[in-house]
Amino acid sequence: MKDPRFLKSAALLSLSGVLAKGIGALYRIPLSNLLGSYGMGLYQMAYPLFCMLLTFSSAGIPSAFSRIVAREHARGQGTKETLKTALRLFAVLGLSGTALMCLFAPHMSNLQGESALLPCYLSLAPSVFLIALIAVLRGYFQGKDDMKPTAVSEIVEQLVKAGFGLFFALRFATDPKKAVSYCLFAVTLSEAAALFYLLLKRRPEYGRMLLVRKTTGRDILFAALPVMASAALLPLSQTVDSVLLVRLMGGHTTRAVALYGLYTGGAMTLVNLPATACYGLAASSVPVLSGCFTKGKREEGRERALYALMLTLLLSLPCAVGLFLFARPIAAILYPGLDIAEKEIFISLLRLSSVSAVSLAGVNTLAACLTGMGKAKKAAFSMLLAVLAKFLLQTLLVANPEISVFGAAIAANCCYLIAFFLDLFYTVKKDRVENYDYGDRIGRDRGRLAPAGAENFEKRRLRAGQE
Repeated sequence: MKDPRFLKSAALLSLSGVLAKGIGALYRIPLSNLLGSYGMGLYQMAYPLFCMLLTFSSAGIPSAFSRIVAREHARGQGTKETLKTALRLFAVLGLSGTALMCLFAPHMSNLQGESALLPCYLSLAPSVFLIALIAVLRGYFQGKDDMKPTAVSEIVEQLVKAGFGLFFALRFATDPKKAVSYCLFAVTLSEAAALFYLLLKRRPEYGRMLLVRKTTGRDILFAALPVMASAALLPLSQTVDSVLLVRLMGGHTTRAVALYGLYTGGAMTLVNLPATACYGLAASSVPVLSGCFTKGKREEGRERALYALMLTLLLSLPCAVGLFLFARPIAAILYPGLDIAEKEIFISLLRLSSVSAVSLAGVNTLAACLTGMGKAKKAAFSMLLAVLAKFLLQTLLVANPEISVFGAAIAANCCYLIAFFLDLFYTVKKDRVENYDYGDRIGRDRGRLAPAGAENFEKRRLRAGQE
């Protein structure tokens, strides 16, 4: 994995991820002070349904589609038609997600016990469609080992969201409910800006490419389903958390929404930063490992996966230690508007959750590696077991008034550790009969070509591999 091109791609995506999250974190400081703990609680409660619908329209698509594009590029196939097919497919799924969010918004707001969430959901709904198209375009560029469009589009997203979000928060500072709905509309504006940028960056393919087999929408969907399932489980669990945690805490406190906001909008936002910093390693690993396993170099692929994990741990461990040791000054700097009691709760949550800064980053990298290795189903199975364990622990711990919201942090730590060690096991494990679903197809496709065509195919495939 000591490949300068891989490291450059990973560094670019990681740097952009850090910048994007840094902008987002800085944005949260004035936003939290303007909206207050109640407003931030509403802001966070609107996201789980949004994230759940994204899982059915776009979750895991950058990784899954980058694998498809990398495979076709290595085989000498053109990818223009595949991109068009994917855009049509996920545009339909994205529109369906937007419609479902509008349809379920009244029921979800009633279920969560907050009628003020209805306009929040409607403000976010168009983003589901936009993000579906963004995910396809990012996967397309990543599959071609061009990480710049993804990197820049992430920064564009955050700048537009922060700019419009703060404008709306100041404009409606006297009405927290209205301010939250408009701040969430800023998310929709940010996705529209990112999509516009990616469409401008798309370049036509020149030169004659050998088309061995046309990739259909059915092929794309079936290849993406395991990745989508793996990526879907955490957002789905967070949707359940937005109801479960608030209701469990509501049995022993009147400040359940505020505590939920401190945990998800405060502590977990910071805990997610190391995983974002390591995102480049995960995204860059997919096309690299896909190429290794397509060419039958499975042992080399495993070594590269472990190298990516080592880099992930080297980046995330110091971050976790910093979150634990400097929780108090972090609280003073980032959230000066919290009262003394809320600040102490936040500090304790951040220290307790710092373990997840390492395990979550490792899970993301290993899940991406398993996708590149053609084992996305294993990553989905690991996450399913981890999420079930989290729900069990939450039910037992959060309802206890002496543990309360801290039970959610303990359950999340256990969830990510379970997923991490299972993913690691599947990464290093050698299958009895290793079969990468596209590797053998190369031979079958080549066998159907005329001798001259087969020779031309081999030359193109080897040249693509050398590049």
